[in-house]
Amino acid sequence: MSDIGPLGGDEPDPLAQMAAAMEQFFHMAGSGGGPGSTNWDAARQMAAAVASQGRSEPNVDPMARMQLEQLVRVAELQVADVTGLTSAEELRATALTRGQWAARTVDDYRPIFEQLSDSLGRLVTSQLQQLDPEDLRDVGGLAGGIPGFDLSAMMAGLGELVGPAMTVAMAGSVVGQLASRAFGSYDLPIPRPAGGELAVILDGLDEFGRDWSLPTDDLRLWWCLHEAAHHLVLTQPAVQRRLSSLLADHAGAFEADPAALEAELGPIDPDEPEGLEQLQDLLANPDRLLGTLRSPRQRELMARIDAVVAAVEGYVDWVLDQVGERLLASAPMVAEAMRRRRVEADAGTRFVERIFGLELTQEKIDRGEAFVAAVAGAHGRDGLSVLWTHPEGLPTPVELDEPRLWMARVGLSADDPLPELDEDLEIPDYPELD
Repeated sequence: MSDIGPLGGDEPDPLAQMAAAMEQFFHMAGSGGGPGSTNWDAARQMAAAVASQGRSEPNVDPMARMQLEQLVRVAELQVADVTGLTSAEELRATALTRGQWAARTVDDYRPIFEQLSDSLGRLVTSQLQQLDPEDLRDVGGLAGGIPGFDLSAMMAGLGELVGPAMTVAMAGSVVGQLASRAFGSYDLPIPRPAGGELAVILDGLDEFGRDWSLPTDDLRLWWCLHEAAHHLVLTQPAVQRRLSSLLADHAGAFEADPAALEAELGPIDPDEPEGLEQLQDLLANPDRLLGTLRSPRQRELMARIDAVVAAVEGYVDWVLDQVGERLLASAPMVAEAMRRRRVEADAGTRFVERIFGLELTQEKIDRGEAFVAAVAGAHGRDGLSVLWTHPEGLPTPVELDEPRLWMARVGLSADDPLPELDEDLEIPDYPELD
């Protein structure tokens, strides 16, 4: 498209320049399929750059790689012995740099980010549709001299563009932030694609061990146990389907909440300096911004995600306690350091968790551990295995806090009488996702 104005002459046309810039932006966000497609190569590159902070990362010591492969085989056997769970494929472990881990994780989390892309695209389109008609007519008048210019098509194109472009930026920045702190595949309890390979960032794990004065070999074995236990649980078909569905639904349910925005900022006048400062403060505070985009549907889903994740994390902690006691003299010290790391995450990590619908607070971890302890105390390992083998074995939010209700529903006898519930309390049917 020429940059010459619609009436001729040598003056550049600002609208033509804007269209050229938009075309370049489409190229960046698209993957060759045009508007509406996402450039996943750009997302991987951005994630790796954020994770490595632009620095060159050294290769992993080959001896450390060999030790990791041996440790993960020990971990798989020990976890299988305690849980009775097995993997369809023999577990393998590979040591990655932060940049390599980030690029792989973008691919693994892609289904969630694709739902985010659709959600954000709908959100932007909805906001564009609410623009003042007078303003649109003014823009249309300015563009009237450009042959074939279609204002409505341009606005629709913006809606198609912004979702994928924001997805590239979000996937790159979110995964890059996660990689800057991660140790392995399951720092967040999000199912990964089928396969038996665990990714471990050994440099980060070893640095953490030095900071806490933990024995390197013990810490590496403990982490392999952590990864193997998560993998064996999260690859169980019922768990993978349930949690993946909940996370995808949450990612697809973002919507602008004008009431929440007004509650955060009050009335805003963009023509006044105070109004611009309020908007700048909102954009600089990701948690506040996220709160204005969270929908009632997401709040409902988060309670269900919490119940599943708390049960998974409580179970993994139970497994680590069982195995660690008989393998590692330093197990209590390592476990305490790791659990403190999990619940004392920084603000950036918490924001990443909330993007996915997760929030691994101490209170939620405690709820999961109490649930697992109650079931294990009443029925041992066989009772806990019902979580993964029963077609509707995962607890509802109510059942997480009342394990006897869960045991009664899945056919396990409870020694104590069931609690008396308030008449107004409804226990939702399982799984009730519609």
